[in-house]
Amino acid sequence: MSNRLDALRVFCSAADAANFRDAAVRLSVSPQVVTRAVRELEEELGEPLFHRSTRGVQLTDFGRQLVGRAREAVGGVDSLFHRTDRRALSQHAGTVRVTAPNVFGRRLIPQALAKMLAEHPGLVLDLRLSEEHADVVDQQIDIGVRAGPVRDARFVARTVGKMALHVVGAPSLIARVGAPTSLAELATLPQTALMDRGSGRPWPWFFGKGRQVAPSAPAFVTDDVDAECAAVVAGLGFGQLVGPLAEPLLRSGELVAVLEAEAPEPWPITVYRSQRSPVPARVRLVYDELVRALR
Repeated sequence: MSNRLDALRVFCSAADAANFRDAAVRLSVSPQVVTRAVRELEEELGEPLFHRSTRGVQLTDFGRQLVGRAREAVGGVDSLFHRTDRRALSQHAGTVRVTAPNVFGRRLIPQALAKMLAEHPGLVLDLRLSEEHADVVDQQIDIGVRAGPVRDARFVARTVGKMALHVVGAPSLIARVGAPTSLAELATLPQTALMDRGSGRPWPWFFGKGRQVAPSAPAFVTDDVDAECAAVVAGLGFGQLVGPLAEPLLRSGELVAVLEAEAPEPWPITVYRSQRSPVPARVRLVYDELVRALR
């Protein structure tokens, strides 16, 4: 017998059978294999496990004490590799950890994945929202969504679209202070600022030709993109908002775009995951669905 686990598995089958021949049929082995396995187990334990007679076999007292523990041991090991039981729930059961910026994570991702999650019992989405670029390897994240390219060879990355940046203001603000015609003029007008929670400093505003400008004297400061958007709509200051926030409000007339000629190139939207292998089926499923939904 190759190992103790195999010997215990044979012993459990023999304990449930009338004789070693019946046990051999259940295990699809020869009766000699069963006899040898039981004998080797008895020699190692130093106790007889069966009373043998011409009518069959019966467990000894020691054998009856052992068989319960042996079944627990064999069952515990077998359950680790019994994929049929796992698939009865769902072959995609388990947790998938996703990190994404607030602008995608608060609305779009839960809505986009809702149908898929309902169709796969046992699949759990753990969504962490952050404007910072998470390291999926170090932070044990399965999938990341970010604005900007991913050039790290450790990742499988898919560009799914582009996101524009808009400097915008409310009509009420423009009626009060006017619309800026240059970056220098913008610096003299009320602005909003979004704080980087990691550095404690405001995120810069991005403009064409690689220029970055930090809000000089903001009238409203927050670390939440939705709060900043609400402040801009309320007319507290001009703000630079990402397309998913700004564009519906531009279409409705609640906001007005300014300095469009100074806008930077749209940022790529990327969905990425680690290169580590094997990739669980649940991670592939969520990754492919995010690519489809965000595209």
